[in-house]
Amino acid sequence: MTHDQLAIIWFVLIAVLWCGYFVLEGFDFGVGILLPFIGRNEAERRTVVSTLGPVWDGNEVWLLTAGGATFAAFSLWYATLFSGFYLALLLILVALIVRGVAFEFRSKRGTASAPNWRRNWDWAIFVGSFLPALLWGVAFANIVAGVPLEIQNGNSEFTGNLFTLLNPYALLGGLVTLGLFTTHGAVFLALKTEGEIRVRANKLAGQIGLVTAVLAVAFGLWTQLSHSNNKAASVVVLALVVLAWVGALAANRLGREGWAFIASAATMVFVVTFLFVCLYPNVMPSSTNADATLTVQNAANSQYTLTIMTWVAVILTPVVLVYQSWTYWVFRKRLSPSQIPDPERGSLDLPHEVSA
Repeated sequence: MTHDQLAIIWFVLIAVLWCGYFVLEGFDFGVGILLPFIGRNEAERRTVVSTLGPVWDGNEVWLLTAGGATFAAFSLWYATLFSGFYLALLLILVALIVRGVAFEFRSKRGTASAPNWRRNWDWAIFVGSFLPALLWGVAFANIVAGVPLEIQNGNSEFTGNLFTLLNPYALLGGLVTLGLFTTHGAVFLALKTEGEIRVRANKLAGQIGLVTAVLAVAFGLWTQLSHSNNKAASVVVLALVVLAWVGALAANRLGREGWAFIASAATMVFVVTFLFVCLYPNVMPSSTNADATLTVQNAANSQYTLTIMTWVAVILTPVVLVYQSWTYWVFRKRLSPSQIPDPERGSLDLPHEVSA
C-alpha cells in the first residue's frame, strides 16, 4: 500500500479507537457523575461503584491506545495537539488520576469510623468523571472547528491559549458530551442493577437524554453548516446519530435496558464518526492560516512506520478485543444492594467492587 493509503487507514483506526473510548469510558464517566445522586445510602452507592469495579481501568486503555497510535502514526498532529491543548489535557489527566485514586481509597475505612471519608471520595469520583466528560467535548469541537495555528520554525504551532479553546461552539460540544456520557451511564446502571437504583437510573436516562437531544441537535446542525468538510457524508452520519439516540430513549422508556444500551453505544460510535467525517482530510485545521493546517497526508509518519504499526494492530487488536469482551461476559449479571454486605460487618473486598 502507498503512504497515503496507510495514512487514511490509520486515520480511520484512530477514529475506531476513539469510538471504543466513548462507548466504554462514556458510561464509566456517566456512572461516576451520577454516583452522589443516584445512591441514597452506602449500600446503594457501593452497588453503583461495583458496576464499574471490574472494567473501569480497562476502559481507560482505549485512551492510552488512541494517544499512542496518534503519536506513532501522526507525530506532527500529536505534537501540535498536546502542546496547544496542554492545560486542558492536563486537567483531564489530573481528573483521571483523582478518579482512579478515589475508586481505590473509598473503601479503605468503614463509615462508622470515618463518616465523611466515603462521601468525600464519592465527590472526588464525581469531579474526576465530570471534568473529562465536559473537556473531551470541548477538545473535539475545537479540533473540528479549527484553532489558531501559525508556521513557526517550519512547524505548525498553536498561538492561542486556554481561553481560546473555551469558545461558545466548543462549550456547546462539551455540554453535549457531558449529557451523552451521563445518559449513557444511566442506561448502563439500569442494565446492571436491580430495585430502586434501576428505577431511578431509568428515569434519569429519559430526563437527561431529552435535554441532551436538544443540545446535540443544535451542535450537530452548527457543525454540519459551518465546519463539515464532507457535508453529504456527514449529514448521513448525523441522521444515524439522531435515529440511534431516539431508539435509545424509546427502549429506555419501555424498560428494554439491553436494547437501550446498544442504541446508546451506537450513538457514541456515530458521534465520533460524525466528527471524524467532518474533519477529514484535515487532522488539525488552522483558523488563521490555511498553510498551517495539518492534514492526513502532511502529518503522517513514514510509510515504513505505518506498515509496521499496521501489522502490529492486525495481530494484537483481536487479542485485546477478545479479552475485554470476556471480562464483560464474566461480570454480566445485575447487582442489587442486598448483595452488598454492610461495610461495618462484612468484608470490604467484594467480588464485583473495585479492589479495596
